[in-house]
Amino acid sequence: MNYTISEVAKKMNLTTYTLRYYDKEGLLPFVDKSTNGRRIFKDSDIEWLTIIECLKSSGMPIKDIKNFIDWCIEGDSTLQQRYDMFIKQKQAMEERMAELQKTMSIIDYKCWYYKTSLDAGTENIHKSTKLSNINTYK
Repeated sequence: MNYTISEVAKKMNLTTYTLRYYDKEGLLPFVDKSTNGRRIFKDSDIEWLTIIECLKSSGMPIKDIKNFIDWCIEGDSTLQQRYDMFIKQKQAMEERMAELQKTMSIIDYKCWYYKTSLDAGTENIHKSTKLSNINTYK
């Protein structure tokens, strides 16, 4: 099936500006164009966009995503580079997730703190409670 840039933008929850930017940056070399220069997206292009959006969401810079696209176009000779890239990105995501978990623990603690304070009508019930005990409050 073929899609217009507007249809793809809506389907992917992106703007047409973003899709044009990706194309300008060389992230969409696989997208065909009509004789009047309009982009014609296929289902396989949407799969590529899903990977691009995943990498972007993981914090990967556009230039590195471009390298990945180029490696894919080059073929099997770049399998190791692509694998290494995903291993590195996975490690970066695991580190981010650990940091987010620490943040969530503190937020959980503060939710517990204020809920119990509200229930008691005072913060005085927490005079001996320390932030270092946050893992026990969920």
